[in-house]
Amino acid sequence: MNRRNSDLQDAVRRSLERYFRDLDGEKPTAIHDMVMRNVEKPMIELVLSETEGNLTQAATMLGINRNTLRKKMQDLRIKH
Repeated sequence: MNRRNSDLQDAVRRSLERYFRDLDGEKPTAIHDMVMRNVEKPMIELVLSETEGNLTQAATMLGINRNTLRKKMQDLRIKH
């Protein structure tokens, strides 16, 4: 695993640990969906910024189909 992936995993781990601490004993549900929603939108926004709004380049960087990117942008209410 390269260093950047490890740093990202550590950041996610720390955020989730903080999330569980803040629950103060409450049992969470749908953690996967919550994490994906909170990671996916800023990731797509940053990739779009890096590609200056070029959907084809952004989709390639994300490793997804351009139509999938457009659908995700619509679902997440991301404008470009």
